[in-house]
Amino acid sequence: MKTRDQHLFDDGPKRMLALDGGGIRGALTLGYLARMESILRERHDGGPDFRLSDYFDLIGGTSTGSIIATGLALGFSVDKLTRIYVELGERIFEEGFLRFGVFGAKFAKEPLVQALATHFGDEPLGSDKLRTGLMVMTKRLDTGSPWLLHNNPRGQFYDAHPGYSGTPNRDMLLRNVVRASTAAPHYFDPELLQIAPGHSGAFVDGGISPYNNPSMQMLMLATCSGYGLNWPFGEDRLLLISAGTGHVATALRPEDVMKMPAVKLAAQSVMSIMEDANWLGQAILQWMARSSTGWTIDSEVGDLHSDALGGGPAMISYQRYDVALRPDWIKDTIGMALSTQECAALYAMDNPANIAKLTQLGQNAAAIQIDPAHFPAAFDM
Repeated sequence: MKTRDQHLFDDGPKRMLALDGGGIRGALTLGYLARMESILRERHDGGPDFRLSDYFDLIGGTSTGSIIATGLALGFSVDKLTRIYVELGERIFEEGFLRFGVFGAKFAKEPLVQALATHFGDEPLGSDKLRTGLMVMTKRLDTGSPWLLHNNPRGQFYDAHPGYSGTPNRDMLLRNVVRASTAAPHYFDPELLQIAPGHSGAFVDGGISPYNNPSMQMLMLATCSGYGLNWPFGEDRLLLISAGTGHVATALRPEDVMKMPAVKLAAQSVMSIMEDANWLGQAILQWMARSSTGWTIDSEVGDLHSDALGGGPAMISYQRYDVALRPDWIKDTIGMALSTQECAALYAMDNPANIAKLTQLGQNAAAIQIDPAHFPAAFDM
């Protein structure tokens, strides 16, 4: 079993796993992860002790994806994380009396805080128990800055050094960092993190940034010189696997938009910006990779399978797994029959009653979408 530093700094091809935010819909992601774990365990003769942290050199997530990513980096099996998810859903998404998410958060933060403490204890981001690289995506709302917190010892803010007065990343507790990443406005209160002696920042869900799908930010962490990893580009050098939580396309009648109250129009516009950011990141990654799981970006550029950024060879190997929560897509792609109403209900971020169906949907989608060939031999351990 490799150590964190061997994953991060040894020579050879590198493998990344990026996990989207989406509240309780993270159960769908777990369906994909179960299939990955099975394929990779068999590929590497790993036996029951094989973990995704043995294969991936960097695992990252936003919001609910940060919970799963942290568990994986600590060496949890997908089966264990699935059991934890059921428990978390039942404990966290319990609406309190007179909590409507208008003047205060819809859900109390204490059950989430307690659950994270139970499973992550007092381990810091620099813990030796993290078996591989970890990135948690969050957003500092008091400055408007997306923040990625990671356990790369070569990172500028990982450790104390002359001239740096802030709290080192390595000393931040995992449970606090993950709580910050999951503090979705309306659902939970912001998280106050001490970032320097006598100075704190107000953090909210990392999905309130362009990185609800953290893939692009993880690619930057891996390759931009300022972060200190400097992993080389190349189709046989850099593998990025991305798993979603299900998505829906906006479909409104023009006349309904024109009649919207101003507050609803503003909310719809914000959601549209977040959706645009997600698809822009997806388009760039497919442009870089010639992905065999490419999604149609729009009716003009298609899925970019015949395009290459810069006109040269693919820069990375990239696969994106997700479910379009539409009855036609689910029937045509997975062979399951769900109504429009059922799809809309599954898109809710805060309904624990959906966990079993979301997990099954993810497992069924994974059986169709994930091919062992998506993990090329060049990236074998």
